[in-house]
Amino acid sequence: MKDLVVAVYDGVVLLDVAGPVQILHGSQGYRIRHASVDGRPVRTDVGVALGVDLALGQIEGQIDTLLVPGYAPPDGDRPGEAFLDLLRGLGARARRVASVCTGALLLAEAGLLDGRRATTHWAACADLASQFPEVTVESDAIFVRDGPVVTAAGVTAGIDLALALVEEDHGPDLARAVAKYMVVFLQRPGGQSQFSVRGAVPSTRHAALRGLLDAVAAEPAGEHTLAAMAAQAAVSERHLTRLFRREVGCTPGQYVERIRVEAAQALLETSADSVATIARRCGLGSDETMRRTFLKVVGTTPTTYRRRFRTSLPPTSHKEAL
Repeated sequence: MKDLVVAVYDGVVLLDVAGPVQILHGSQGYRIRHASVDGRPVRTDVGVALGVDLALGQIEGQIDTLLVPGYAPPDGDRPGEAFLDLLRGLGARARRVASVCTGALLLAEAGLLDGRRATTHWAACADLASQFPEVTVESDAIFVRDGPVVTAAGVTAGIDLALALVEEDHGPDLARAVAKYMVVFLQRPGGQSQFSVRGAVPSTRHAALRGLLDAVAAEPAGEHTLAAMAAQAAVSERHLTRLFRREVGCTPGQYVERIRVEAAQALLETSADSVATIARRCGLGSDETMRRTFLKVVGTTPTTYRRRFRTSLPPTSHKEAL
């Protein structure tokens, strides 16, 4: 039995806690304790009270795993400095530290992600990259392991993370059995880009950059080369690239590509147009170019994406299911 502590606080996302704990409990391989700053129950983001076992300061000695769930992005209730101070101390004593969703930003604030690769909810990746430049953000990953630290993407990605921990600690057979019982993927297809919300333009205090971001989002198929965007923003190409990396967390080309893919995702969900037509409408060129771009950015093909997200209804025939 491995000792696992879940650090909770007022405003913690209920599913960030419940998803991983259900998986870990189902494996029967962990002693799970919930701990808050003062040892009192906490209120989750949906108002459900969550009982705890002890105060974070009462935890003695080494622990195997410290799990830090997140708050609702982008501006849900966040724990205060007392929580972060305790997190720093516990993180140093844990064999392994894991986070779910925006819990990664709490790890970063506590200095536990310095010099490491990490991920978080797609809606918070830009914030993680801009606020903590010492962290290398992998925005499409479902979860990222860097040494003793594991970070997961948003909400249900905590289930993927927990299954990975079970597999690491107790072997693939047990992880597969737990996944089967819980009716979830042992390893889900694609990355978290396929779940992002269309039109989510990053915030920036730089007026010229903000106008540029809006212009790309408004017309994905427009001419958005590095030279054209630098001219529109009245800055050099090198300076524009620095601005994008600092304010948006990616290069200008990566941003344009992401916006075009998101525009194509929206059309695949709502339009009967062919993949080739959607590719042209969104600035992705041909259907083959769109296919390659989707595989790189979303982790699946346009056709598979359309089948997965066009409707939530079950297939009406065997042919449709195939």
